Amino acid sequence: MSGDKATQTAPVFTGRRWFFPSALIHELDPDAERSGRRPRRTARDWAVDFSCFLLAVGVGLLGAEAVAANTRVPEPLATADQMLGALSCAAIWLRRRWPLGLAAVMVPVSFVSETSGGVAVIALFTLAVHRPFRYVAWVGGAHAALVPLYFWWRPDPDLPYLASIVLFMVLTVAVVGWGMFVRSKRQLMLSLRDRARRAETEARLRAEQAQRLAREAIAREMHDVLAHRLTLLSVHAGALEFRPDAPREEIARAAGVIRESAHEALQDLREIIGVLRAGESDDAGRPQPTLAALDTLVAESREAGMKVTLDHRVTDPAAVPASVGRTAYRIAQEGLTNARKHAPGTEVTVSVTGGPGQGLAVTVRNPRPEGDVPHVPGAGQGLIGLTERATLAGGTLQHGPTPDGGFEVRARLPWT
Repeated sequence: MSGDKATQTAPVFTGRRWFFPSALIHELDPDAERSGRRPRRTARDWAVDFSCFLLAVGVGLLGAEAVAANTRVPEPLATADQMLGALSCAAIWLRRRWPLGLAAVMVPVSFVSETSGGVAVIALFTLAVHRPFRYVAWVGGAHAALVPLYFWWRPDPDLPYLASIVLFMVLTVAVVGWGMFVRSKRQLMLSLRDRARRAETEARLRAEQAQRLAREAIAREMHDVLAHRLTLLSVHAGALEFRPDAPREEIARAAGVIRESAHEALQDLREIIGVLRAGESDDAGRPQPTLAALDTLVAESREAGMKVTLDHRVTDPAAVPASVGRTAYRIAQEGLTNARKHAPGTEVTVSVTGGPGQGLAVTVRNPRPEGDVPHVPGAGQGLIGLTERATLAGGTLQHGPTPDGGFEVRARLPWT
């Protein structure tokens, strides 16, 4: 978990940070978002801000010359105009921190000061880059509303009144459009960042779900395999406990079955643990049992002392699909295990019928046991697992008591 957290909190920019705007780095870098500090200017920001400052100074100098050459402007008003222009140029360095405040202040300042026109345009562009369109619309609308009054108050000596208004309107629309284009590019980059994060999260969740499903499948396999082996051990150990005076041959045979069953159980457990450690598929290690191994399963149960009748009507068990055959084997195995635990001494009937296109039917039935049978802890969990296994294979499984007091497990599996 710590590795995933480290991956999520790793900085996005590990190389050329100077090439990107500080505001964009602040949005994309998780560390910057959590720090709460204002983004520091990058080398690119310093270069852009200094260029904007020079541009504003250049436009201000041209405006100062025009004001000085205009004989209708009194000298005190020209001096005040130049002072406002100088203060506006200095305020350029605040445009990233307060874009809306600077743009709003520049509306009345640029109306009374011709040397502040360049700063007003740059402030409007900055507002379009850093704030939503509604703020740009209000400030830009205020500029547009004052344009006719400005050129009526200070007419341009080289351009007609209407041409001056149209030129300024075109310049305002171009600046706003340029700023909105830059903002849309940044928003696109942020949306791609969010999409990439969501994709990584979804991929991680899918991987965790796949791992959980694999572990559940391994747990079902462990239950099906070990329950069968351990019940064999329990039956033979119980026989030795209640018949200590049995013949040596019978005691030796029971001990041999116990030893072999314990060895098989350890081998199965070792393989399942190996799958958990190595992450291998279910097909790793020894071949998984299929329907062809049903005869061996019945023979093991008979050696354990069970009375089992096998009605095997599938002519070619090897033709059964591997997944369907494995599911049928596990159903028969779990049915025999349950009969051994809950109905000891009864005769169990295992029936397997079907063919290609007809499906495969598996039935495990046992009659009512004689006498009282002690309750077995955890009873019913295996049937739940079998139902889920049959459903995953595309079939159905039903189980319940029979009219004569016995128990029956019926499964129907597809065989195309």
